[in-house]
Amino acid sequence: MATSVFHQPPGTAQPHQHFQNSGFRHEFGHASVKLTFKGFKVETGLSRRGGYSSCKRKFGVIQASASHTSVVQPVSYPPHNSTDELRKKSSEAALILIRHGESLWNEKNLFTGCVDVPLTKKGVEEAIEAGKRISNIPVDMIYTSALIRAQMTAMLAMTQHRRKKVPIILHNESEQAREWSQIFSEDTKKQSIPVVTAWQLNERMYGELQGLNKQETADRFGKEKVHEWRRSYDIPPPNGESLEMCAERAVAYFKDHIEPQLLSGKNVMIAAHGNSLRSIIMYLDKLTSQEVINLELSTGIPMLYIFKGGKFIRRGSPAGPTEAGVYAYTRSLALYRQKLDDMLH
Repeated sequence: MATSVFHQPPGTAQPHQHFQNSGFRHEFGHASVKLTFKGFKVETGLSRRGGYSSCKRKFGVIQASASHTSVVQPVSYPPHNSTDELRKKSSEAALILIRHGESLWNEKNLFTGCVDVPLTKKGVEEAIEAGKRISNIPVDMIYTSALIRAQMTAMLAMTQHRRKKVPIILHNESEQAREWSQIFSEDTKKQSIPVVTAWQLNERMYGELQGLNKQETADRFGKEKVHEWRRSYDIPPPNGESLEMCAERAVAYFKDHIEPQLLSGKNVMIAAHGNSLRSIIMYLDKLTSQEVINLELSTGIPMLYIFKGGKFIRRGSPAGPTEAGVYAYTRSLALYRQKLDDMLH
């Protein structure tokens, strides 16, 4: 059943563009093994249905080195036949979803999509308020899109966290970027939270609507046509993505990269966009395509899920930092808040 939670759209990967900000590092003792993605090409074109996306990947070689360790702790990805077993044994973990605060183009009522637009003053305030709401919930890993408005939201939110750990964006776009951004203090690493940026979490790409005024576009093409582009599940705007296409990449990334972290007991925050988060919520809540198109997400309002026993349990939006309601959700969250209270008093 669809629960209307809040509001607004935007996009994803630009057509005919290469992305080089992905990579993995696994560590074994003093050595590390890194798998780098040398290129990731995304093409968007038209099909009989109106649009399609195709991805062409070129993977780099696996390199071994004896360099210093990464901020990210290695997570073993289980074989498919053991995933269900691992889910049942998994420890409890918190999953926080936050749609970025208001952007400058939200304010101007323009289609934003994958255009990289920053937050307004109101958006900054929304991100800080979101941080206050989650200030007592543990965060071990942060995932954001490759777009600045989502990254600003994540960083600003974490300035309010009582644990006072520092979010640090991981740079895997090249060997040099990885080497230059290494941390050489184990104590500093313990006080850091790795932030992974992924284009797969970008807003859906609005194609030829990007940069257009929404009201003027409705006047030009007709309200019904624009509503169909914005709110249907499988009909994309001209040379853009449908929600279905956005869901394919966002949910695949969630399953492949974020869910294993939750399975290992890591508490995760995702700061992303209206459509990429709707796609993930569709997966978490098992919504139908009809239910998800009625789902609205407000800017800057966090949503909390508890992952336990292989199931995602929605707990709604956390209360403000002075309210106790959220801490009754689980015993472990209550104990975490008590631990923070003991540390800070």
